[in-house]
Amino acid sequence: MSTTVRAGIDPLKKPDQLIQQVIDNMEKVMVGKRSVIELCLTGLIARGHVLLEDVPGVGKTMLVRSLAKSLACQFKRIQFTPDLLPSDVTGTAIYNQRLADFEFRPGPVFTQILLADEINRTSPKTQASLLEALEEKSVTADGVTYQLPSPFFVLATQNPIEYEGTFPLPEAQLDRFLMKLAMGYPTPEEEIQVLRRGTAGMTIEQLTPVAAPEDITMWQSEAAAVMFDDSLYSYVVQIVSQTRQHPQVYLGVSTRGAVALTKAAQAYAYVQGRNYVIPDDVKLLSPWVLSHRMMMETDAAYQNITPHQVIQDILANTPVPVLPQRR
Repeated sequence: MSTTVRAGIDPLKKPDQLIQQVIDNMEKVMVGKRSVIELCLTGLIARGHVLLEDVPGVGKTMLVRSLAKSLACQFKRIQFTPDLLPSDVTGTAIYNQRLADFEFRPGPVFTQILLADEINRTSPKTQASLLEALEEKSVTADGVTYQLPSPFFVLATQNPIEYEGTFPLPEAQLDRFLMKLAMGYPTPEEEIQVLRRGTAGMTIEQLTPVAAPEDITMWQSEAAAVMFDDSLYSYVVQIVSQTRQHPQVYLGVSTRGAVALTKAAQAYAYVQGRNYVIPDDVKLLSPWVLSHRMMMETDAAYQNITPHQVIQDILANTPVPVLPQRR
């Protein structure tokens, strides 16, 4: 880790300690969402993106804003609407009279952490404008390719209840998101805690950064080197292969999904302070990484069978590898 002294940041903390400090910092404004915070950090460290599907009012915007503030990252938000144009996302060329030429004005996608709010409310053409950014971390306009800032992390949201006036993300674009998560309602005890805080609680503006963008870059490099036993590669392949053979699945998980699960498991192990992956990492992440990459058979909906249930069924019937004992 860099030993550069930055205001309010301890340069001597180990990476896992610093990551836990980021989580603790976010919990000053987020109640009962530690597991979701850990998974979002996992997506960021794995160099992926996260799709958050849940009802309004459960803290999706607060989650990404507190993440950006805790990591001292540049943050921008795009509210997706049916009339939003691709250039409103990526940027456009403006004629400069002084230079007598067109110059590119970057759009809001040029940031480090982007909240793509209600992404399924905009047209497929505008949704597709994010594809290059999600996959290549760049934007091409008028034949010129512009690199996005590093790190670059997109957290997109969509409402699973209200479908009127929405455009469901196509499978190819869903596949670009490392994980699809849900916040869920708080427990009664957690909701009471939220109410007690009221206006007296800490606001996002009051949060102080506890890490910096260069720390994220270092985490990403180190997480990619986390040990992944050969038996775990076989375990991942068995899980993915069974999604292609399951009677309730029309289209199973692709090889990209297997790669995503491997990277996510490495990043999650790193968040937990380990330099090696264990089977429980793969089991915990499989529903979040694989479910949105599957197309279910038509009759599955009538039987109330969800992709998450299919993954859990596969995990329950797949032998878990025994790793060599580590000292």
